[in-house]
Amino acid sequence: MFGFWDWVGGRYSLWSAIGLSISLSIGFDNFVQLLEGAHWMDKHFTSAPLEKNGPVILALLGIWYNNFFGAETQALLPYDQYLHRFAAYFQQGDMESNGKYVTRSGKMAEYQTGPIVWGEPGTNGQHAFYQLIHQGTRVIPCDFLAPAQTHNPIQNGLHHQILLANFLAQTEALAMGKTSEQAREELTKSGMAGDQLEKILPHKVFQGNRPTNSIVVRKVTPFTLGALIGQLIHYIRALRWLPGNHPESNDKSGSS
Repeated sequence: MFGFWDWVGGRYSLWSAIGLSISLSIGFDNFVQLLEGAHWMDKHFTSAPLEKNGPVILALLGIWYNNFFGAETQALLPYDQYLHRFAAYFQQGDMESNGKYVTRSGKMAEYQTGPIVWGEPGTNGQHAFYQLIHQGTRVIPCDFLAPAQTHNPIQNGLHHQILLANFLAQTEALAMGKTSEQAREELTKSGMAGDQLEKILPHKVFQGNRPTNSIVVRKVTPFTLGALIGQLIHYIRALRWLPGNHPESNDKSGSS
């Protein structure tokens, strides 16, 4: 019989006895490393100064873009197939914790309490929705995640180098954009000219200045995964502190 406290929310329960299924699947040594990574992030969150505190900075950026730039969604874009369900995991953690219209004191919130969280693995998303992020009319803050090293060094690591090149190119393009002059030069080099060039030119311009965070780990391991999960859980907690949301006061109608 494994004890389980009734105040532990499902989205935080992997650290508890509920994590038994995880330890049976990956081995107890790996499960301990997962816990150690989360504990490392716990210590960082509680001891690092605010200006160097990762979860706090992420939370402040989230509030900033959500409330002052009208950003209604946040994209999580991992460039590693082992993290292909990471966005879905964080979606539940964030939206169930912050999806409330009243504050901790029971008063109606006069601000946005949380964005819609979504995402897919990097290169899959590039062929699905990146167009909207680059050139759409809505501001969509993006968190890009990538490991510097891969578990599968296909072609002596060439595949992973190409993947990281995509990772870096996307964040640079979102930040810097593409001016009309740059687009004109590219089209001219491709052999286009005259009315045809002028017609397509506006469609090749990117405004840039789109907000992104780049989170890079050395390698996806149980320790780094625990730290990543811990960082996002503390990010959610920091968001709760600031607007005053209560973590477990959610109505069950949405999950029953």
